[in-house]
Amino acid sequence: MNDGVSAVIFEGSQPKSSVEEAMIRVRQAALLDNLEKMGHVPALDQIYLFTNRPELTEPASRLGAKVYLNSIAPEKFHYGKALQAAVRDHGLTRVFCLNGAGSPLITIEELDMICQKLLNREKFVYTNNTQSVDIAAFTVPPDLDSVELPAMDNSLALTLRDQLRLEMELMPHSLGLLFDIDTPSDLLVLGAGPFAGPRTREAIESLELDYSTLEKAKAILSDEYEDVALIGRVGAPIIGRLNAILKLRLRVFSEERGMKSLGRIEANEVVSLLALLIDHAGLDNFFSYLARVARCAFIDSRVLIHHYRLDPSDRDRFLSDLGLWEEIKDPWLRNFTKAAVSCPIPVVLGGHSLVSGSLWALCSELDPGSPKTRSCF
Repeated sequence: MNDGVSAVIFEGSQPKSSVEEAMIRVRQAALLDNLEKMGHVPALDQIYLFTNRPELTEPASRLGAKVYLNSIAPEKFHYGKALQAAVRDHGLTRVFCLNGAGSPLITIEELDMICQKLLNREKFVYTNNTQSVDIAAFTVPPDLDSVELPAMDNSLALTLRDQLRLEMELMPHSLGLLFDIDTPSDLLVLGAGPFAGPRTREAIESLELDYSTLEKAKAILSDEYEDVALIGRVGAPIIGRLNAILKLRLRVFSEERGMKSLGRIEANEVVSLLALLIDHAGLDNFFSYLARVARCAFIDSRVLIHHYRLDPSDRDRFLSDLGLWEEIKDPWLRNFTKAAVSCPIPVVLGGHSLVSGSLWALCSELDPGSPKTRSCF
């Protein structure tokens, strides 16, 4: 048995388009930046990386990870079963798990804090988000294999608490523990800001990203008492953070938080009031109304996508986040993205991470009381 803290990292991908390949290059760079940081945490005994990407083997091994290659396609990957197998095969008792690009801005101090929590607690799970987990650290219960862990990591902490009776505690809200790379909008925020690690920065700078819409939105965020719309799975912590740091008038419409972890997507139960408004008014009128009430908007478009029971490819979703509507194949998403790009105000599109960690990063960047640069090392 390994009584120390072990990191378990899963990073799998099978790109089908150039925009997905760009995301993967940045995710892999962020993973390597994180591995370098983990090497400076004495309390972290071992790092296990499970991946289907052979190009990660040499650089990750050089940074101290034990790399296990597999040929599992992402759509066939079951997170819970893979995690149980890793714990069982390596005799792990204290596990810190994250996805490959999870928390790319986490600091060495935060990594050490997580390890110390695990070393000093029993029957314990520590997570950065109850309903949309990016980081979960837990002491392994003896009956871990007796339950079915979730196929995705979103609801891992809830499963460990509710079915295995671990005491759950939330990590403090910080840039390092909230920001994640899920969509191209997160790349835009990272590339336009000062926080990326060296490998991540190099990877982003190799891409030809258009920052113009984001920069217009940032200018409005940094102004005084402008109206800013936040739409989608918006949580209370980011609302409080924005109100505490920036001088804004927020117009928030939060809906369908936990739609993944609570199984609402699979059950076709997602319902969006804003989608019903779009049905009534039409896309052009909706964005016309939005421009009347706000100077800029951040929209988690995945709620709308699931309301309409759409299943666009990752390629189409990512192209939408970048505003490249001409290249999108899905008819509704193409029209929605075109209307957003044509809106008189800057509209930034993305997923849940846009209205959580990415907004937190923008707030940290624009905070007049914070340094303009920040090192995660």
